[in-house]
Amino acid sequence: MDLRFVLDPDLTPELREQIIALWVDVTNAGGAVGFVAPVTADEVRPLATSTLDEVADGPDRLLAGYEGERLVAVLVVADNRFHLKTHWRVLKRVMVHPDTQGHGYGAALMREAERIAGGLGLTALHVTVRDGLGLDRFYKRLGYREIGRLPAALRLSPTDARDEILMWRDLPTPT
Repeated sequence: MDLRFVLDPDLTPELREQIIALWVDVTNAGGAVGFVAPVTADEVRPLATSTLDEVADGPDRLLAGYEGERLVAVLVVADNRFHLKTHWRVLKRVMVHPDTQGHGYGAALMREAERIAGGLGLTALHVTVRDGLGLDRFYKRLGYREIGRLPAALRLSPTDARDEILMWRDLPTPT
């Protein structure tokens, strides 16, 4: 696997557009990253802009994965913005380009996020998952456990409401 990671890359206009393009590709391939296919860059751009501004201005962090020079994976390590929750973070917008899936990039991205979290002294990570896609099985294989569900919390259409699955991963205590 030729995947390298960059924590907090310089959010140039070019990288922002690459992230938006990745977001569109992931969504249109059926990925659950805040939208329902089909979606365009113009529809993704407002959410991407606010997400990336919270990275650029802090306190959130961006983890980018590259295959050579091509951006193929990203996730946001989101701060909870509450002083009683400084010991854990939420992973958001976990994305791997559809044409690289099946190569272990998603697992590698999550392991790198865990490594970084451990280096920050964090004790746990949290991720939410759209039910009905089997994503919970992926996270369970990585050591996450289901800690709850919000029933029918995600309304994909007037006739399609999905549970939002809450998943948690305790991190090893530093020695």
